[in-house]
Amino acid sequence: MLRIAVPNKGSLSAPATDMLREAGYRQRRDTRELVLTDADNGVEFFFLRPRDVAVYVGAGTVDVGITGRDLLLDSGADAVEHLGLGFAGSTFRFAAPAGTVTDVAQIAGRRVASSYTTLVASHLAAQGVEPAAIVHLDGAVESSVQLGVADVIADVVETGTTLRAAGLEVFGEPILRSEAVLIRRAGNAVPDGLEILTRRLQGVLTAREYVLMDYDVPIELVDAAVAVTPGFESPTVSPLHNGQSAAVRSMVRRSETNRVMDALYDVGARGIIVTSIHACRL
Repeated sequence: MLRIAVPNKGSLSAPATDMLREAGYRQRRDTRELVLTDADNGVEFFFLRPRDVAVYVGAGTVDVGITGRDLLLDSGADAVEHLGLGFAGSTFRFAAPAGTVTDVAQIAGRRVASSYTTLVASHLAAQGVEPAAIVHLDGAVESSVQLGVADVIADVVETGTTLRAAGLEVFGEPILRSEAVLIRRAGNAVPDGLEILTRRLQGVLTAREYVLMDYDVPIELVDAAVAVTPGFESPTVSPLHNGQSAAVRSMVRRSETNRVMDALYDVGARGIIVTSIHACRL
Protein backbone atom coordinates (compact mmCIF):
# COMPACT_ATOMS: atom_id res chain seq x y z
CA MET A 1 0.00 0.00 0.00
CA LEU A 2 1.42 3.38 -1.06
CA ARG A 3 1.88 5.76 1.90
CA ILE A 4 1.24 9.40 0.99
CA ALA A 5 1.90 12.42 3.21
CA VAL A 6 -0.53 15.33 2.75
CA PRO A 7 -0.31 18.81 4.35
CA ASN A 8 -2.77 18.96 7.23
CA LYS A 9 -3.17 22.76 7.26
CA GLY A 10 -2.05 25.99 5.63
CA SER A 11 -2.28 27.15 2.03
CA LEU A 12 -1.19 23.76 0.65
CA SER A 13 -3.79 21.68 2.47
CA ALA A 14 -7.09 22.37 0.69
CA PRO A 15 -5.67 22.45 -2.89
CA ALA A 16 -3.76 19.21 -2.26
CA THR A 17 -6.91 17.53 -0.95
CA ASP A 18 -8.94 18.81 -3.91
CA MET A 19 -6.39 17.48 -6.40
CA LEU A 20 -6.26 14.05 -4.78
CA ARG A 21 -10.06 13.90 -4.72
CA GLU A 22 -10.17 14.82 -8.43
CA ALA A 23 -7.65 12.02 -9.02
CA GLY A 24 -10.16 9.56 -7.58
CA TYR A 25 -8.86 9.11 -4.03
CA ARG A 26 -10.85 9.25 -0.82
CA GLN A 27 -10.09 12.22 1.39
CA ARG A 28 -10.85 12.97 5.01
CA ARG A 29 -14.07 14.71 6.02
CA ASP A 30 -12.88 15.63 9.50
CA THR A 31 -9.71 17.73 9.88
CA ARG A 32 -8.96 15.86 13.11
CA GLU A 33 -8.27 12.67 11.15
CA LEU A 34 -4.54 12.04 10.96
CA VAL A 35 -4.60 8.82 8.94
CA LEU A 36 -6.97 7.72 6.19
CA THR A 37 -6.88 4.38 4.39
CA ASP A 38 -8.25 4.13 0.85
CA ALA A 39 -8.22 0.38 0.40
CA ASP A 40 -9.95 0.49 -2.99
CA ASN A 41 -7.05 2.47 -4.45
CA GLY A 42 -4.27 0.83 -2.44
CA VAL A 43 -3.10 3.98 -0.65
CA GLU A 44 -2.86 5.31 2.88
CA PHE A 45 -2.82 9.04 3.61
CA PHE A 46 -0.99 10.65 6.53
CA PHE A 47 -1.88 14.26 7.31
CA LEU A 48 1.23 16.06 8.53
CA ARG A 49 2.56 19.59 9.06
CA PRO A 50 3.70 20.91 5.66
CA ARG A 51 7.25 21.46 6.95
CA ASP A 52 7.46 17.85 8.17
CA VAL A 53 6.38 16.16 4.92
CA ALA A 54 9.84 16.18 3.33
CA VAL A 55 11.44 14.90 6.54
CA TYR A 56 9.13 11.88 6.69
CA VAL A 57 9.56 11.15 2.99
CA GLY A 58 13.34 11.45 3.23
CA ALA A 59 13.41 9.09 6.20
CA GLY A 60 11.30 6.53 4.35
CA THR A 61 8.50 6.67 6.92
CA VAL A 62 6.13 7.48 4.06
CA ASP A 63 6.69 6.77 0.37
CA VAL A 64 5.74 10.10 -1.19
CA GLY A 65 4.29 13.42 -0.13
CA ILE A 66 2.92 16.76 -1.23
CA THR A 67 4.71 19.89 -0.04
CA GLY A 68 6.15 23.15 -1.37
CA ARG A 69 9.36 23.22 -3.38
CA ASP A 70 10.64 25.83 -0.92
CA LEU A 71 9.87 23.59 2.06
CA LEU A 72 11.56 20.61 0.36
CA LEU A 73 14.77 22.53 -0.31
CA ASP A 74 14.77 24.11 3.14
CA SER A 75 14.30 20.76 4.90
CA GLY A 76 17.64 19.27 3.91
CA ALA A 77 15.81 15.93 3.74
CA ASP A 78 16.92 13.02 1.58
CA ALA A 79 14.01 13.61 -0.80
CA VAL A 80 13.62 14.86 -4.39
CA GLU A 81 10.94 16.53 -6.47
CA HIS A 82 8.98 14.04 -8.56
CA LEU A 83 6.20 16.11 -10.14
CA GLY A 84 5.16 19.77 -10.14
CA LEU A 85 1.49 20.15 -9.22
CA GLY A 86 0.73 23.61 -10.56
CA PHE A 87 -0.75 25.27 -7.48
CA ALA A 88 0.45 27.35 -4.52
CA GLY A 89 2.91 29.27 -6.68
CA SER A 90 5.13 31.79 -4.90
CA THR A 91 8.38 33.71 -5.34
CA PHE A 92 11.07 33.78 -2.66
CA ARG A 93 13.13 36.99 -2.60
CA PHE A 94 15.46 39.20 -0.59
CA ALA A 95 14.23 42.58 0.69
CA ALA A 96 15.76 45.43 2.68
CA PRO A 97 14.92 49.02 3.66
CA ALA A 98 14.50 51.09 0.51
CA GLY A 99 17.82 52.22 -0.94
CA THR A 100 20.07 50.37 1.52
CA VAL A 101 20.81 47.16 -0.43
CA THR A 102 20.57 46.77 -4.19
CA ASP A 103 22.61 43.64 -4.90
CA VAL A 104 22.96 40.21 -3.30
CA ALA A 105 26.72 40.74 -2.92
CA GLN A 106 25.95 43.58 -0.48
CA ILE A 107 24.42 41.08 1.94
CA ALA A 108 27.97 40.16 3.00
CA GLY A 109 28.48 41.14 6.64
CA ARG A 110 24.77 41.82 7.20
CA ARG A 111 22.20 39.89 9.22
CA VAL A 112 19.51 38.05 7.25
CA ALA A 113 16.19 37.00 8.81
CA SER A 114 14.08 34.24 7.27
CA SER A 115 11.82 31.29 8.00
CA TYR A 116 13.85 29.32 5.44
CA THR A 117 17.36 29.50 6.84
CA THR A 118 18.72 26.36 5.16
CA LEU A 119 17.51 27.51 1.76
CA VAL A 120 18.93 31.01 2.28
CA ALA A 121 22.28 29.69 3.52
CA SER A 122 22.63 27.39 0.49
CA HIS A 123 21.73 30.18 -1.91
CA LEU A 124 24.17 32.67 -0.42
CA ALA A 125 26.94 30.06 -0.28
CA ALA A 126 26.41 29.35 -3.98
CA GLN A 127 26.77 33.09 -4.62
CA GLY A 128 29.94 33.26 -2.53
CA VAL A 129 28.30 35.68 -0.08
CA GLU A 130 28.91 35.35 3.67
CA PRO A 131 26.36 37.13 5.87
CA ALA A 132 27.07 38.14 9.46
CA ALA A 133 24.26 35.84 10.58
CA ILE A 134 21.15 34.09 9.34
CA VAL A 135 18.40 34.54 11.91
CA HIS A 136 15.58 32.00 11.99
CA LEU A 137 12.07 33.39 12.53
CA ASP A 138 8.82 31.47 12.30
CA GLY A 139 6.72 34.42 11.16
CA ALA A 140 6.39 38.19 10.74
CA VAL A 141 9.81 38.27 9.08
CA GLU A 142 9.12 41.70 7.57
CA SER A 143 9.11 43.24 11.09
CA SER A 144 12.59 41.99 11.95
CA VAL A 145 14.44 44.93 10.38
CA GLN A 146 12.37 47.55 12.17
CA LEU A 147 12.84 45.67 15.44
CA GLY A 148 16.61 45.57 14.97
CA VAL A 149 16.89 41.80 14.60
CA ALA A 150 18.15 41.85 10.99
CA ASP A 151 19.32 44.10 8.17
CA VAL A 152 17.86 42.03 5.31
CA ILE A 153 15.02 39.54 5.05
CA ALA A 154 14.32 36.62 2.73
CA ASP A 155 10.67 35.76 2.40
CA VAL A 156 7.83 34.75 0.11
CA VAL A 157 6.68 37.72 -1.95
CA GLU A 158 3.30 37.84 -3.66
CA THR A 159 2.16 41.43 -4.28
CA GLY A 160 4.82 43.16 -2.16
CA THR A 161 2.19 45.17 -0.29
CA THR A 162 3.26 43.88 3.14
CA LEU A 163 6.90 44.65 2.41
CA ARG A 164 6.18 48.19 1.28
CA ALA A 165 4.10 48.79 4.39
CA ALA A 166 7.17 47.84 6.43
CA GLY A 167 9.39 50.18 4.39
CA LEU A 168 11.12 47.36 2.52
CA GLU A 169 11.78 46.72 -1.16
CA VAL A 170 12.95 43.62 -2.99
CA PHE A 171 16.33 43.44 -4.70
CA GLY A 172 18.31 40.99 -6.77
CA GLU A 173 17.00 38.00 -8.70
CA PRO A 174 14.44 35.68 -7.06
CA ILE A 175 15.98 33.08 -4.79
CA LEU A 176 13.40 30.52 -5.85
CA ARG A 177 10.11 30.18 -7.70
CA SER A 178 8.11 27.67 -5.74
CA GLU A 179 4.94 25.64 -6.20
CA ALA A 180 3.38 22.54 -4.69
CA VAL A 181 5.26 19.39 -5.68
CA LEU A 182 4.96 15.65 -5.27
CA ILE A 183 8.16 14.37 -3.69
CA ARG A 184 9.73 10.96 -3.15
CA ARG A 185 12.79 9.65 -1.39
CA ALA A 186 16.09 10.24 -3.19
CA GLY A 187 17.53 7.29 -5.09
CA ASN A 188 16.44 5.06 -7.92
CA ALA A 189 13.93 2.93 -6.01
CA VAL A 190 10.35 3.70 -7.09
CA PRO A 191 7.63 2.76 -4.57
CA ASP A 192 4.89 0.42 -5.75
CA GLY A 193 1.87 2.45 -6.79
CA LEU A 194 3.77 5.65 -7.54
CA GLU A 195 3.34 5.22 -11.30
CA ILE A 196 -0.44 5.06 -10.95
CA LEU A 197 -0.51 8.07 -8.61
CA THR A 198 1.66 10.02 -11.06
CA ARG A 199 -0.60 9.21 -14.04
CA ARG A 200 -3.67 10.23 -12.08
CA LEU A 201 -2.19 13.54 -10.99
CA GLN A 202 -0.93 14.26 -14.50
CA GLY A 203 -4.47 13.53 -15.70
CA VAL A 204 -5.84 16.13 -13.29
CA LEU A 205 -3.25 18.68 -14.42
CA THR A 206 -4.17 18.10 -18.07
CA ALA A 207 -7.92 18.24 -17.34
CA ARG A 208 -7.43 21.57 -15.58
CA GLU A 209 -5.35 22.99 -18.42
CA TYR A 210 -7.43 21.86 -21.40
CA VAL A 211 -11.04 21.77 -22.58
CA LEU A 212 -12.69 19.83 -25.40
CA MET A 213 -13.90 21.96 -28.31
CA ASP A 214 -16.42 20.62 -30.82
CA TYR A 215 -17.56 22.42 -33.94
CA ASP A 216 -18.93 21.93 -37.45
CA VAL A 217 -17.13 23.29 -40.48
CA PRO A 218 -17.57 22.97 -44.29
CA ILE A 219 -15.37 20.26 -45.80
CA GLU A 220 -13.35 22.73 -47.84
CA LEU A 221 -12.50 24.71 -44.67
CA VAL A 222 -11.38 21.77 -42.49
CA ASP A 223 -7.66 22.36 -43.03
CA ALA A 224 -7.97 26.03 -42.08
CA ALA A 225 -9.99 25.17 -38.97
CA VAL A 226 -7.65 22.40 -37.90
CA ALA A 227 -4.74 24.84 -38.17
CA VAL A 228 -6.50 26.86 -35.44
CA THR A 229 -7.12 23.78 -33.27
CA PRO A 230 -4.23 21.33 -33.85
CA GLY A 231 -5.13 19.56 -30.58
CA PHE A 232 -2.96 17.77 -28.06
CA GLU A 233 -1.84 15.26 -30.71
CA SER A 234 -4.29 15.61 -33.59
CA PRO A 235 -8.01 16.53 -33.76
CA THR A 236 -10.78 14.06 -34.57
CA VAL A 237 -12.53 14.88 -37.85
CA SER A 238 -15.76 13.07 -38.77
CA PRO A 239 -17.93 13.63 -41.89
CA LEU A 240 -21.50 14.81 -41.26
CA HIS A 241 -24.52 13.12 -42.84
CA ASN A 242 -25.04 15.94 -45.34
CA GLY A 243 -21.63 15.17 -46.90
CA GLN A 244 -20.81 18.85 -47.07
CA SER A 245 -19.47 19.46 -43.55
CA ALA A 246 -17.34 17.78 -40.91
CA ALA A 247 -17.54 17.63 -37.13
CA VAL A 248 -14.24 18.37 -35.43
CA ARG A 249 -13.23 17.65 -31.84
CA SER A 250 -9.98 18.94 -30.38
CA MET A 251 -8.30 19.68 -27.06
CA VAL A 252 -7.67 23.41 -26.51
CA ARG A 253 -5.91 25.21 -23.69
CA ARG A 254 -8.53 26.55 -21.31
CA SER A 255 -6.84 29.96 -21.15
CA GLU A 256 -7.16 30.33 -24.95
CA THR A 257 -10.79 29.19 -25.25
CA ASN A 258 -12.46 32.43 -26.31
CA ARG A 259 -9.65 33.52 -28.62
CA VAL A 260 -9.81 30.16 -30.41
CA MET A 261 -13.61 30.32 -30.67
CA ASP A 262 -13.37 33.74 -32.29
CA ALA A 263 -10.74 32.50 -34.75
CA LEU A 264 -12.83 29.43 -35.65
CA TYR A 265 -15.91 31.56 -36.25
CA ASP A 266 -13.90 33.80 -38.58
CA VAL A 267 -12.71 30.72 -40.50
CA GLY A 268 -16.32 29.59 -40.99
CA ALA A 269 -16.91 27.08 -38.17
CA ARG A 270 -20.30 27.04 -36.48
CA GLY A 271 -21.93 25.18 -33.58
CA ILE A 272 -18.82 25.68 -31.49
CA ILE A 273 -19.23 23.97 -28.10
CA VAL A 274 -16.76 23.83 -25.20
CA THR A 275 -16.80 21.02 -22.62
CA SER A 276 -14.74 20.71 -19.45
CA ILE A 277 -12.54 17.65 -19.00
CA HIS A 278 -12.99 15.99 -15.62
CA ALA A 279 -10.30 13.32 -15.99
CA CYS A 280 -7.99 11.97 -18.65
CA ARG A 281 -5.03 9.72 -19.39
CA LEU A 282 -2.64 10.69 -22.17
